[in-house]
Parts: sequence; structure tokens; C-alpha cells
Amino acid sequence: MSNPNLEQLTAAQKANAEVMTALMRTAFNGLERLTALNMAASREFFNATVANTQQLLAAKDANAVAKLNSELAQPNVEKLMEYSRSVYDLVSEMQKEVTSVMESQYSSFQKNAASAVEKAKASAPVGGDVFAATMQSMLGASTKAFDQMTSMAKQLSDIAEANMQVATKAAAPAKSSATAAARKSAAK
Repeated sequence: MSNPNLEQLTAAQKANAEVMTALMRTAFNGLERLTALNMAASREFFNATVANTQQLLAAKDANAVAKLNSELAQPNVEKLMEYSRSVYDLVSEMQKEVTSVMESQYSSFQKNAASAVEKAKASAPVGGDVFAATMQSMLGASTKAFDQMTSMAKQLSDIAEANMQVATKAAAPAKSSATAAARKSAAK
């Protein structure tokens, strides 16, 4: 193996290490943000539960308990939807960051690999063109696999977004029925 090939291999290894570092940094940042989101949601849930319990214990009769139950349900549905949206936004943002890193690095890798194959092809002994053709075929296959992976990630993101929209629509009737129940209890 010649010295320029070793230098290319070293450069490729360094580039791969940088990609892995960027992906790990993105994953850790996302995990940190998700943990903070979960801690805030848990704290809010605990505080709301304590406050709701105190209100229910202070109720004088069954009608007051029923009224409070319906009044307290609405904010919980809204908080759950807000939390779900926050998690969805966080996961979507992480997916975009990872895809961006992968696309930019893969493009660079592909150019370097194609250049290395062309150099090897030019300086190859007789029969070396078979090796170069094999390498070009492998590059083509890896490009196709990467394109399919990117397309699948986009489809998963679209599915998650559609599920979020369905959940939002499903929460609207629950919210309106909780409001109607509260009005009905108040009218009695």
C-alpha cells in the first residue's frame, strides 16, 4: 500500500470519528433535553395532583366533587397534549440533526471514495479495472441504501406528525365534553 493511500485511509478514519462524535453529541443533547422535559412534566403533574387532591378533599358534597372532577379533567388533557407536542418536536428536531450530519458526511465520504477509486483505476496494473468497477458498484449500492434510509426516516417523521394531528383532533372532543360537563354541573 502506498503512502498516499495510507494518508487517505487515515483521513477517512478521522472523518468517521468526527461523524460519530457529532452523532453522539446530538444524541446526548437530545437525551438531556428529553430528561429536562420529563422532569418538568413530572414536577408539574405532582404539583397539580396535590392541588387537585386538596380541592377534592375540601368539597362539601357529591355534586361539588363531580363538578371539580370535570373542571380538573380539562387542564390535564391540555397538559398531556402539550407534553406530547413537546416530545414530538424534540424527536423531530433530533431526527433532522442526525439526518443533516449523515447527509453532509456521506456526501463527503462518497466524493472521497470516488476520487480514490479513480486514482486506483488510473494507476492500477492490468486487471485493476475489475477492482475499480467492483468498488464503483459498491459505492452505487451504498448510495442507494443511504437514499432508502433517508426516505424511511422521512416517512417515519411524516407518520409521527400524522399521529400527532390525530391525537390533537381526538383531544378536542374530550376537552369540549369536559367543558360541557363543567357547565352542566354548574347549572345544577
